[in-house]
Amino acid sequence: MNPSLRQMRAFVAVAKTGHFTLAAEYLHITQSALSGLIKELEQTLGTRLVDRSTRKIALTDIGRELYPLFSQMIDDLDGALANVADHTRLKKGIVRIAAPQLMSCTVLPEAIAAYRARHPDIQVRLADTAVESVIARTLSGEADFGIGPERDPAPTLHARQLFEMPFALVFPKGHELERQERVTWHDLSRYPFISLQGQFTERLLDDMHASLREVPAKPAHEVTFMTTALAMVSAGLGVTVCLPYAEPLATLYGLVMRPLEAPQLTRRFFVYTRPGRSLSPAAESFIDFLFEHVEDMVAEVSVRQSPAR
Repeated sequence: MNPSLRQMRAFVAVAKTGHFTLAAEYLHITQSALSGLIKELEQTLGTRLVDRSTRKIALTDIGRELYPLFSQMIDDLDGALANVADHTRLKKGIVRIAAPQLMSCTVLPEAIAAYRARHPDIQVRLADTAVESVIARTLSGEADFGIGPERDPAPTLHARQLFEMPFALVFPKGHELERQERVTWHDLSRYPFISLQGQFTERLLDDMHASLREVPAKPAHEVTFMTTALAMVSAGLGVTVCLPYAEPLATLYGLVMRPLEAPQLTRRFFVYTRPGRSLSPAAESFIDFLFEHVEDMVAEVSVRQSPAR
C-alpha cells in the first residue's frame, strides 16, 4: 500500500477546493487525469475517499482522516525541497572558514565582502586562529574548510594549492635598508630577527640553511602572531619576514616591505578540506570565488613587489 506523491497531491487539491474542475486547474492537469489519479489512490488504499455527485464532492470518513495527514506530508516535503533549492541557488547557506590570523585580517575580509556583494543571502563565518589550529578545526568539522601553509607531517586532508609567494623583508620607514637598491637574506642576518614560533621559523631556517649555509639567522624574538612581529618591527626592535599579501597591514604599521633575493624563498598556501565529505553548495561556491579573488590579488602583489615599481 504505497500511494504515489502525485496521487496524494491530487487528493489534497480536491479536498482543498471541493471541486474537481478547480483542483485540475490548480494542478495544471486535465480533469480526466485528476479523476484517474483519485481512482488510482482509492484502488491503492482499497477504500473510497471521495463521494462524488453532479453538483459537489464530499470526503468520506477515511478521506477526512487522511486529508490533514497527506496535506502535512506534502507541505513538509515541499518545504524541504524549497530549502534544497535555496541552497543550490545560493539563496541560503553558511560557509565556515578557519584561517591564520594574518590572512584573516588581510586577504579574507576583502574576499568575504566581495563574495557577499555577489551572494548576499549566504552567511560567511571566519574563525581566525593560530596556524596549527586550522587543520584541527577542519578535521573536526568546525570549519567547512581551512586555509593555511604547508605543514609537516602532511595533514590527512585534501589539499588544493591556493597560491605560492616569495618571502619579503619588513623594516621601518627610514631604516638604512631602505637606501639599498635590493635586499637579500644576507642583509637579514645584520639585524635582530623577529619571527614566529613553531613550524614557520623551523621551515624558514631549514630553507635558509639549505641555500645559505654561511648566513646565521637565529631569531632574536619569537612571537605567536605576525601582527605582534609587525608591531615590534614598528617599535624598532628588529626586522621580520612575511609574505607580500600582508603588505596592507605592514603599511598600516608604517613599515616598508621589500622582496628578498639571493635566493628567492617561497611558501605555499592551501585550501584544506576533509576527504570523502561533500561540501555544501555555498562552501563550494565560496572556494571557487576565493581562487579567482586570490589570483587577482597575487597578480597585483607581483606588480607592487617588482623591482621596477
